[in-house]
Amino acid sequence: MAADTHSAATPPPGLVVSRLAKVIGLLVFTELVYGIMRGFYSPIITDVADHLGISDGDFNWFETTQHGMGALMVLAFSRLGDIRGHKRVLIWTTSLTAVGSWILVFAPSFTTFLVGYALQGACAVWLPIEIAIIYRRTAGSKDHHRLSRHAAGFLVGAFYISIIAGSVSSGALAGAVPLPVSLSIPAVLATACIIVVRFGIESDEPTASAARPDWVGLGLLAASLAVFLVGMVFLHLQGATSPLAWLLVITCLLIQIPFVRYEARQREPVIDVRLLKIRAQWPVQLAALLFGIAVLGAEIPLVTFARTDPDVAGYGLGVGAQFVSVAIGTHVIFIAIGAVVFPFVAGRLGARRAVVSAAFVGAAGFGLWLPFHDSPGQAVVNLVVTGLGSGAVMAAFPVLAAAAAPSDRTGFATGMTNAAKTIGGTIATAVFAIVLSATGSLEGLDEGYAPLSGYLTVWTTCGAAALLAGLTLLLLPRSVGDEPATTDSAVSQSGGH
Repeated sequence: MAADTHSAATPPPGLVVSRLAKVIGLLVFTELVYGIMRGFYSPIITDVADHLGISDGDFNWFETTQHGMGALMVLAFSRLGDIRGHKRVLIWTTSLTAVGSWILVFAPSFTTFLVGYALQGACAVWLPIEIAIIYRRTAGSKDHHRLSRHAAGFLVGAFYISIIAGSVSSGALAGAVPLPVSLSIPAVLATACIIVVRFGIESDEPTASAARPDWVGLGLLAASLAVFLVGMVFLHLQGATSPLAWLLVITCLLIQIPFVRYEARQREPVIDVRLLKIRAQWPVQLAALLFGIAVLGAEIPLVTFARTDPDVAGYGLGVGAQFVSVAIGTHVIFIAIGAVVFPFVAGRLGARRAVVSAAFVGAAGFGLWLPFHDSPGQAVVNLVVTGLGSGAVMAAFPVLAAAAAPSDRTGFATGMTNAAKTIGGTIATAVFAIVLSATGSLEGLDEGYAPLSGYLTVWTTCGAAALLAGLTLLLLPRSVGDEPATTDSAVSQSGGH
């Protein structure tokens, strides 16, 4: 067994904090870039659609594809971080993101843009790898978990705050400069991340250098996700009564049986099903998937509902792009506040009680949309409540997962939370595109309106998913994230893994 990092000699507290401050500063830059990219494309969806000759609604499939590819990359690269070193993998993923971003600048067609947007999904790997880097650098300190929680809060907060910067800058440039010039900004920033990581962050030794990646397991998972997405495309084209579409969805579920059996036999699986048996691990991963359904699935419906004219459709806020930017900015600010405040709340209530409370707050925020959706003011209040809960939960997931993992599995554990969240978002964006469909697709606002019942279904689903996430987190051990979890204890809980 590899030596446990927790058993190393405890470094002086001042040295740990000094090293951590430097690496956090550099990693915050990458999260700022990630956030800018996340916020940059929404305000110019119509411009991109016009440039590519597609409908606005087809952009939803870009999002779905990026979420799916991001989930696969998180699973593959998070484990590669343990095997090849976390800094090295961070360089690989920043490079893939930069390549994808530059493809978007010059993309002449829907297919080319889809490829670039999918490659850009590699940025989903950054946060879990960064948390693993921080977690290793605080190992041995008596404040190990507290420092990790605070660092995660800063990174998540930086990400969400920079979404506002991306949205505002993109909106300001729309129409003022040619679209390729505007799209080059995320590409330049992603390229800068490669330099920052390469020369700013010290190299680390792999924690599982003897391991080998599980390409067969990754292939089975990719096939399963691909079959599901193809099924969603047929639902998009043929409607909810399509036998082929539901056959593909059922096939996706059936693929999980050989996948789980294969993974259980592997020494180094892409999804360590044995690790997920740990009592402090599986509730976090399941809750991350459920919260991904709620948070990522609600993004596009928020924009389309806000832009819908109530005088024409009988519902909607009837606001312009400027208010949408303000509403999204407010939501993001409170997500950042929730992320930054969570470590302090966890210090008083305990990590388990704090994250459960945050999940319930998020569920309440989604639930508020059901009775209160008739005015912009009501929408802002709903977004504030949802943002506080969501930010705290998202900041908590990777740290809770790392705390319950063996030292040579921290990259996998933190990455799995992001992968689970992204898989949940992939499912939700595809399904909600169908739910919000009046004709089998999510058309542009000038071509047809989704039924109000579709939005009520979306909000109910998001609220229920967040509520189930909170109930799932109640199953966590009471001391999770508050006391160090040694490799031996984690192994014993996983049934001898």
